[in-house]
Formats: sequence, C-alpha cells, structure tokens
Amino acid sequence: MVKRKKAQASAKQPSDAASVILPGALFLGPCSSASSAPFLTAKSINHVLSIGSTPSPKVEGVTYHRLSLNDSITSSITTTVDAATKIIEATLCSNKGRERILVHCSAGVSRSPTVVCGYLMKEHGMTLKAALGLIICARTQASPNPGFLSQLKQLEITLLGSSTVDINELPRRETDRLALFNEDSDDDDKEEAQSVDTATHRNKQ
Repeated sequence: MVKRKKAQASAKQPSDAASVILPGALFLGPCSSASSAPFLTAKSINHVLSIGSTPSPKVEGVTYHRLSLNDSITSSITTTVDAATKIIEATLCSNKGRERILVHCSAGVSRSPTVVCGYLMKEHGMTLKAALGLIICARTQASPNPGFLSQLKQLEITLLGSSTVDINELPRRETDRLALFNEDSDDDDKEEAQSVDTATHRNKQ
C-alpha cells in the first residue's frame, strides 16, 4: 500500500526529474525526461505521451504519442483529456499490463498534470482533491493553471455530482500547495491507496 508523503517530509525534486504517479505504470515529468534514454531504460518506460511539447531526440524502442494543448486559461482540455485517457489506458492494459508510460509537457507543471489528473478521475474514480493531491505530493512543481483547474472541477461535477476543491487557483508556493492537499490526509491516503492497488492488480493480470 502506497502512502502519500506529508508536506513536511516532502523534498523538492529537480525540475528535470520525472515523478511516479502509479508505481510500475504511470510517470509524469518534463520534456527532458522523454528524450533521456538512461531514464526511460532504467524505468522500463516504453511509451511516451507528449502534451503539446515534442521531445527531441526520440529514444529508439519507445512508442511516442502526441496531443495538442496550449497552456492557456482559455484552452479547452476536454478533447485532450479524453484522447489521453484512451491512450494511457490502452497502453497500461496491453502486453498483460507490462507497459509503462510517461506523460509530459514542457516542464511537467500545468498541461501534463492536468491530463493525468483527468485520467485518474475518469478511469480510477478519484475525486479531484485526491487526484491532485496524489500528483502534487509526487511532483511538487505541478500546478494546473486556473482555467484548467476550473475545467477539472466541472469534470468532477459531471462524474461525481459535486466538487471537492473550492478554490479557483492553486497556491503559488509549493509548500502551500502541499499543505492544501495534505488536509484530511488520512481519508485521501485511503482513496489514493485504493486507486493504486487497483492499478497494481490490473497490471498483474
């Protein structure tokens, strides 16, 4: 069972490092990770999903996918999240659950965290607060822009009937974001662990 690290125990990660979202399955990071052969090989990542930012060069033996999304508060995330969810799920369900995928944008701050958050909500039944908390505690730099956050809140209402996040913009400081999503952490940890356990069970099938 995976427990989320508390804010006070979380260390700042290098900006070019990728983060584990679902162990042995889903990674989130910047463009530099998507073109790093040593990193992709070490983590056995064989699929990369680029959100608006194409890695150069590409690594041999890795399948690359790309979806367009501008990091603007006016950009619609619906089509991109839907398409990304299909790509991620198809990848993780293929080859008897042995495939691993890295989702990235330019810096791994706004676009790719938004897409991964939407995936966790749609495919794992997570609340927005639980999904964002899992992502932000794994990758402290993550901070979907206010327009993306608003659309994620609407997605949660569509999926679950209400929203668990009542702010319109995430705190600018990483420590404040961590503190926000560590509130009621025991309940969030249980929900996160259930989602991770589900993914792990699926990957073993």
